[in-house]
Amino acid sequence: MPGLLTIKKAGKRKGPVAIIDIGSNSIRLVVYDGAKRAPLPVFNEKVICGLGRNLDDSGPMSQESIELAVHCLHRYVALTESMGVRRVQAVATAAVRDASNGEAFVDRLKHECGLDVKVLSGGREAALSGYGVLSAIPDAAGVIGDLGGGSVELVRVGEGRLHQRATLPIGALRGLRAGKVGEEASDRFIDTHLKQTGWLNEAKGQSFYAVGGAWRSLARIHMDQVRYPIHVIHQYALGAPEALDFARFVGNLSRMTLEGVQGLNRQRIESVPYAARLLERLIGETEVKRIVFCAYGLREGCLYDRLSRKRKSEDPFLAMTREVGGRAGRATSDGKMLADWIAPVFGTEVAATQRLRHAAANLADIGWSEHPDYRAEQVFLRILRMPLVGVDHEERAMLALAVASRHAAVDKIVRRWRIDQLLPGNRVAQARSVGLAMRLAYTLTGGAIGLLETSRLVRDGDRLLLILPSHADILVGDVVERRFRALAKSLHCEYEVVFVEEARPQAAAG
Repeated sequence: MPGLLTIKKAGKRKGPVAIIDIGSNSIRLVVYDGAKRAPLPVFNEKVICGLGRNLDDSGPMSQESIELAVHCLHRYVALTESMGVRRVQAVATAAVRDASNGEAFVDRLKHECGLDVKVLSGGREAALSGYGVLSAIPDAAGVIGDLGGGSVELVRVGEGRLHQRATLPIGALRGLRAGKVGEEASDRFIDTHLKQTGWLNEAKGQSFYAVGGAWRSLARIHMDQVRYPIHVIHQYALGAPEALDFARFVGNLSRMTLEGVQGLNRQRIESVPYAARLLERLIGETEVKRIVFCAYGLREGCLYDRLSRKRKSEDPFLAMTREVGGRAGRATSDGKMLADWIAPVFGTEVAATQRLRHAAANLADIGWSEHPDYRAEQVFLRILRMPLVGVDHEERAMLALAVASRHAAVDKIVRRWRIDQLLPGNRVAQARSVGLAMRLAYTLTGGAIGLLETSRLVRDGDRLLLILPSHADILVGDVVERRFRALAKSLHCEYEVVFVEEARPQAAAG
């Protein structure tokens, strides 16, 4: 289908963008809502084509897998056209890079699909995987491991930069072939290649960021075992000792046992034990203190790599919550103004807490159109499960609880969703206070947040003051006073509404 797809040059035009990732096991299309600091996926589909299955180091990809891949890519091209995607970036990794017929395959895709495919070198693939993790976890420090079908990309990161990197031919498909003669052979296969990388122990005491479908499957199994409250893989974290014990346990499970695991993708069953054994050995080599599972990798790295330096420096968490709040909230909402107005209530805080409060203010109005009886729980669940980046699970839970508290009491939510597994009691109290402060602001203004410019909220020791101009006394009634009292009680403060005369402009000297 020559000419079916026209790749448009990147510019300032808005519109969806897409990444096609041609991997050793699967081919995936992800369409994002735009080329942004924190883009939201609007379409995500993968097809298992097995281009790297049974592929020797220098052999050809099978004709069967090639035909399946071409058919899949015809479909993806047609879908991106119908969605009005303004830019498609197609990349191929280990299988196409290593196969003797890889170049012919790429030429065929150009001729038949009109698709320009960039075959990534090992070093480039590692770099893009690293950028993907940094795009979602800017303060990542340690080693990133991206486990694919043909290779594993390892990157040391810290201070927002990539350091050493390596690509090792120990992906899941190759590891499975090595393991056919026994688990010991599989372990020797891994160890032989890991020993070629001499810098892994420089991450001692830091984190290992696990990227890739097989490692995400491990996280799902663990979540089911411990009955974790939310099934959000991104930034699910385990201490190294617990992760090591779990990896050893899963690495020895039979296929029959894995088939009985709820929530495990059947297409991943074969690769999960190998992924566990590889993780076990990487924990030993790196001596990290925790494992963090990351849903961002190569595809997101492709988008991040194209951003300007200024856009890369933005906080992805605040950028995403600002955009979501702008879409879902009313036109009269204003996250920054709300965050600035409630800030004096909380005094001097660490930057992370100020950041969470700002994000809560961005999302404070997303439940306005829900039924009043369900607003609190609806926004709580929406935020708890939202594809947020730049926050861990404790921060995610605190954010959800703060916005829920802006609508109603959250005691039942805390009990029903077992939030005590995610948040200590003092953090629950902090989230409630943020929500009550935002509730006061919305009650005082009726949702027209711009009216906050005429008032101030001040904390003076154990006294909380709501300061208004004298002509604005009409804004204060029984409901506002009840909201103010509830906020003060949560902070263990006395409260007072203060009306002040506005300064009158002096007459000009005549």
